[in-house]
Amino acid sequence: MINRDLIEIFIELAREKNIERSELGTIIEQLFLFIIEKETGESDNCSVIVNLDKGEIEIYVEKTIVKEVDDDHFDITLERAIELEPDLSGELKLGDTFVEVIDPARFGRRLVANARQFLNKRTREVQQQYIYEDYVQRIGEVIIGTVHQVHRENTFVNIEQTELRMPRNEQIFSERFRRGDTIRALVKSVEVTPKGPDILISRSDDLFLYKLFEMEVPEIEDGIIEIKGIARKPGERSKIIVHSVDKRIDAVGACVGMRGSRIQSVVRELNNEKIDIVNFTERSEVFLTRALSPAKPVDLYIDDDRKYCVAIFDKGGLENAVGRSGVNINLASKLTGFTIDAYTKAEYDEVLINQKTTIESLDGITKTLSNKLAKLEILSVADYLNTKKYVLKDELELNEKEIKSISDAVNLFIEITHSKDKEDDQIPFDKQKTDEILSEQQNDEEVLIKEKDNEDLD
Repeated sequence: MINRDLIEIFIELAREKNIERSELGTIIEQLFLFIIEKETGESDNCSVIVNLDKGEIEIYVEKTIVKEVDDDHFDITLERAIELEPDLSGELKLGDTFVEVIDPARFGRRLVANARQFLNKRTREVQQQYIYEDYVQRIGEVIIGTVHQVHRENTFVNIEQTELRMPRNEQIFSERFRRGDTIRALVKSVEVTPKGPDILISRSDDLFLYKLFEMEVPEIEDGIIEIKGIARKPGERSKIIVHSVDKRIDAVGACVGMRGSRIQSVVRELNNEKIDIVNFTERSEVFLTRALSPAKPVDLYIDDDRKYCVAIFDKGGLENAVGRSGVNINLASKLTGFTIDAYTKAEYDEVLINQKTTIESLDGITKTLSNKLAKLEILSVADYLNTKKYVLKDELELNEKEIKSISDAVNLFIEITHSKDKEDDQIPFDKQKTDEILSEQQNDEEVLIKEKDNEDLD
């Protein structure tokens, strides 16, 4: 069956849609099956063979030879079968399966009307499948695209004819894009939706930072330097752990580059995000000290088993250690896997006092109340200060009066104990001033003695 003109139309459409020839043959087959099903309601007993090189389309329908036809799509009489295939007249009988050849020309204008619409639909589906399979393999890669649309919740980026989506939470909060801007981003995920593949890209993901360093530092790509961990607050600060498998190469120096050239390229790409690079070590004390950079702790109390650390800082250093909104200490905690609490020396002394002072030792606390608190292991002042009010109400079923009496006792203890400590800390020792006060007191005492002696003489 020759229908070269029709196939040429299909080939031209496929070329426009960038569809492979092997895929086009399948699409044409599906087109004819679709038209047959639309006409007869069934196409399971039909098969279509397409030969693009020869320009041939062959359609076959399997029918059962019957005495009387109920449905001419499934049935055929013996007489009609012999008429179509005279050579088989001696072999055919009732009940046999007969394969009838259908001329594609019989579909006429219906074929022309449906062909373009069906082909457009199928080529769109094929393109979406190509895009899905392509980007599924590119998950974790950094791509470069052009901003196409900027909405409140999403920024849409185009790469050739493919649209990628970057949600607001995957962007660096301080960045603002305009249509036509060229940006880099990480392919984070690809999902199938009724509208086609949803390709999610990100600039805030930790892996994006990793990939940028991999692009700037050849030693990372070669495996000489390993990035063992990343903690990031996009747009503000990041901390990364690096380790060199070659002792001759300084991991931090390689990542920073000559005069900071390598790290500056990454910083510029991330809209001036501060980046701390930490050399890996097995020694917890050194590792935690490095992770807290740029702050320098004066002392560390480390519990390796509980992964807990108390870091002591000077008054000026505590602010740097915590960072704006707790960014620095939170990143250090995430990077090291330790829970880190930061204090000044005076603050930590207060914490120790609170931990050592039991609730039952406070004035105003009855034995009944202390026993109730002990059920949830609220034994010390520190335990009580770390307990939420709803726990006292819901789990211990304390009433407002009982909670108030405990809080008053704790607050009174803190006020008396810690305010006294602060007063002691605030009074400086001045020897000259002290000598002057003592001298004045001695003179006053001598005057009082003389006055008393004069009174006795009188």
